Amino acid sequence: MIPQSFIQDLLNRIDIVEVVGSRVQLKKAGANFLGLCPFHTEKTPSFTVSPVKQFYHCFGCGRNGSAITFLMEHSGLSFVEAVDELAQSVGLTVPRDDFRVTPEQRAEKQARTLALTEVMTMASRYYKQQLKQSKAAIDYLKKRGVSGQIAYRFGLGYAPGGRDGLKNGFDDYRAAELVEAGLVIEKEGGKSGSDPENRRFDRFRDRIMFPIRNSRGQVIAFGGRILEKGEPKYLNSPETPLFQKGSELYGLFEARQAIREAGYVLVVEGYMDVVALAQMGFGQAVATLGTACTPVQVQKLMRQTDRVVFSFDGDNAGRNAAKRALEACLPLVSDTKSVAFLFLPPEHDPDSYVREYGAQAFEEQVEKAMPLSEFLLQEVVSGNDLNTLEGRARAQHKAKPWCQIMAPSALRLQILRKLAQITQTPDDELEAFFGVAGPAVSSRRISARAPRPPVVGLERQVMRLLVMYPRFASHLSEPDIRAITAFSPDKGALLRTVLDAIRELGEQGSYVALVEYLRTGGVNCEQLVQETLEREYEEELALLELKGAVRQIRLRMLASEIEEVLSSQLATEEKRRRYGELRKQQDDLQKEMAQESLREKSF
Repeated sequence: MIPQSFIQDLLNRIDIVEVVGSRVQLKKAGANFLGLCPFHTEKTPSFTVSPVKQFYHCFGCGRNGSAITFLMEHSGLSFVEAVDELAQSVGLTVPRDDFRVTPEQRAEKQARTLALTEVMTMASRYYKQQLKQSKAAIDYLKKRGVSGQIAYRFGLGYAPGGRDGLKNGFDDYRAAELVEAGLVIEKEGGKSGSDPENRRFDRFRDRIMFPIRNSRGQVIAFGGRILEKGEPKYLNSPETPLFQKGSELYGLFEARQAIREAGYVLVVEGYMDVVALAQMGFGQAVATLGTACTPVQVQKLMRQTDRVVFSFDGDNAGRNAAKRALEACLPLVSDTKSVAFLFLPPEHDPDSYVREYGAQAFEEQVEKAMPLSEFLLQEVVSGNDLNTLEGRARAQHKAKPWCQIMAPSALRLQILRKLAQITQTPDDELEAFFGVAGPAVSSRRISARAPRPPVVGLERQVMRLLVMYPRFASHLSEPDIRAITAFSPDKGALLRTVLDAIRELGEQGSYVALVEYLRTGGVNCEQLVQETLEREYEEELALLELKGAVRQIRLRMLASEIEEVLSSQLATEEKRRRYGELRKQQDDLQKEMAQESLREKSF
């Protein structure tokens, strides 16, 4: 874990205009910078970067965030990777909250990672050189319709058929890094004292080589496809310190821009499908690495786009693969992140389908892909006779774990409603069985003599200004906070959360640091952030507005309390005393408001 204090210090040191400007062409536009949004296609710039707030926002697609968020969404980095990259840019070392790892051990691990990365880069360079010299490999790629331009874009190469061809690519074939990187296999045993080099052989031989890159574009592994008939058809690098199969996707680095332009990512089953589809204009395709799709991979894809389409064969194997992908997606889908499944005829893969029917026909198939909700319900009812009690019970039993791992959302609600209809069960009973029923809404009787002041957005105004200027929190007294909480109980918890975060950040409590802190902590503050993006304030006027809003809230609460005292059954003397206290507070606040009004007119 990275300490929150370091993240806030990092955000205060970097300049988001430099971070974004190195990747997006920006022009000065008043106090902000303006450019074409990198997250969706547009002709008129609507993407703004604020050097004051250290925040970006697109008025077209709504994407917004800090420099960390920008690197995560634009470059597909994880949170830790984005922090690492920004820290390196300003000469900081990222601390970790793991006290078991000494600085020496951390430095040793970094050196080891660097050495393995260099080995993979050298291997990729060697394989590319070998491709130029292999007529058989070139002919194979030409037969599959792969041009030199696409081969160059994906860094394709060729591993010769000899036992130890990599000797020609490395000065020291006995280097331990070759084995650790998964490029070379070393047999155990052998004669005592025998040369280790004689026990070694290349893992990849006589194969087209597909470099697998991480989010930075570094080669971390390879996939190799055999040229002629043989098994295995595809061979992948083993898991190494650089490479974990369940965390990476082939072609994602190359596909990032095409995914943004298309508005979706297409997940296919083979490396060759990715390359062939790119050749035919579908650059938004990626592939899993010979394993079932994992939630980590789905999360990476959803950082790039709001729509993920899986393409599978229409046979049983394809539907089983789709079912595993469904289970990986369920915890991550939401009302704004959708998943669909494209089932092609058994005789076709995406490559062959496009060749036979054309790109337009394939695009139409993608558009008509089966939504996740429909596929889930199909799987639930499959094999169950819904005309029997037992069949409906089995369907509910099958659906229960899937619905439970979904986040609360309108989509889950719609699925539950449809399932309740299919299984002929009342909605509330099905929700109770699944354990996902929301809390019952209690009807509270509100006294007509003490009506709650109508909510007119004053509490939102206070929180919006606190987010924009966290240091304003020092101007709120405890009575102010209690009054705001009483005025709007449903917003009181969020106010307390914001104030606690500001106290936690202390002197580092800038706008961007506070928003990043709240988002990292899982606080639902998106509507509040959106409101801050729509307004610009001068600080002194903003402070006057905050104080004015707080006084308005306190005056309204005092008016309600005065009315309650007058209508109560308290003894006359006690009523007078309390009434006098409340009226004095009211008069004092009104005098303060009058003085502030005079000050405002001086601006």
